[in-house]
Amino acid sequence: MNHKKKTFAGIAKKYATFDKSQTVLIPVPYDYTQTWKKGSKKGPNAFLAAAEHMELYDIETNSEVYKKGIFLVPSIVDSSISTKRMIKKVYNTTKKFLYKEKFLTFIGGDHSISIGSIRALGEKYTNLSILHMDAHTDLRPVYKGSPYNHACSMYEASQKYPLIQIGIRSMDIIEKKYIQKGNIFYMHEIYHNDLWMKNAIHKLSENVFISIDIDVFDPSIAPSTGTPEPGGLSWYTALKFFKKVFKKKNVIGFDIVELLPNKNEYSTDFLAVKLYYKLLSYKHI
Repeated sequence: MNHKKKTFAGIAKKYATFDKSQTVLIPVPYDYTQTWKKGSKKGPNAFLAAAEHMELYDIETNSEVYKKGIFLVPSIVDSSISTKRMIKKVYNTTKKFLYKEKFLTFIGGDHSISIGSIRALGEKYTNLSILHMDAHTDLRPVYKGSPYNHACSMYEASQKYPLIQIGIRSMDIIEKKYIQKGNIFYMHEIYHNDLWMKNAIHKLSENVFISIDIDVFDPSIAPSTGTPEPGGLSWYTALKFFKKVFKKKNVIGFDIVELLPNKNEYSTDFLAVKLYYKLLSYKHI
């Protein structure tokens, strides 16, 4: 699909030019490192197709955030290149837009895309922390011979920044040594702790990048992802938390990854795009 002449959600071109847009949306259709079911390289196209059917008025915030401008970048990679090259392209693209004073957003693709964007953001922002929403810790230093696998997507960030991990319910025992003590919120603990949102936000620094794996949600509402895990977050619980984060912290950007489209199930595509639009609404209200 050629996005050069398209706009996000079919918005009018006057709201989609680079100069007039507060937000930049960068699709990264890459899934070379996926280890179970492949197909998340099709996630950005499915996301953009679902956006065409979304109402652009947000009831909760009483806003039409698209009028703040959303510039859609043509897809920057394809899955034929090496993961190292992909990460470099994401890094360079992030750097390109970083000093243009835009709010940077990404749609993947597998979780390895986050490595490049976080590298670039860390070069600009001091007092940076990463809010990692996922069923998995993704803290392996190396997986299947590569430090750039999706299972390693948060390891590099964990060595540089506070990494607050939410919704975790699956991990390898070797990852335990790399967890930042006190910064992980396992799903089984969240379930019994009404104060988890307050405690998690307290752990975040002033500037926050949010990385959202679709599998942080329960598969009953988001089944179309590469490595689904039972017992995830519900829709309104997640939104309540995100709204608090945006209110209390300076969110500098976010990504949504691991959407793996299923031709027989479109609700996850729509969940991803609705989440994207909600987060923009929280950012700009």
